[in-house]
Amino acid sequence: MAGLASKLAQMQAKACEATRFAAKHGCAYHRTLMEKNKKYVADPPTIEKCQELSTQLFYTRLASLPGRYESFWKEMDQVKNVWRNRKDLNVEHAGVAALFGVELYAWFCAGEIIGRGFTLTGYYV
Repeated sequence: MAGLASKLAQMQAKACEATRFAAKHGCAYHRTLMEKNKKYVADPPTIEKCQELSTQLFYTRLASLPGRYESFWKEMDQVKNVWRNRKDLNVEHAGVAALFGVELYAWFCAGEIIGRGFTLTGYYV
């Protein structure tokens, strides 16, 4: 119990230090960040403009769906073609497919760990 209390005190001290740093340097950082990226700021920067841009983004993504759908089926046709000609596969192609499968599994595991709050067991201590 004492170990947990000392960890809590350390976390509080670090949080206070981070808050002081942000309070001291936050405005200057914000100013330089906005100056560097002013070409991305919509004029005038109002709530209405943000809502308009949000709507544009939504419908632009919606408009891209047919192209994505077509690309998906082209890739599926390539996979079907490779499966039909699997006798012609060489070690390199099999290795690339295996590495791809391992990478997918690793991303799945990482997503599970992140989803559980960066715990390996899923339980909070």
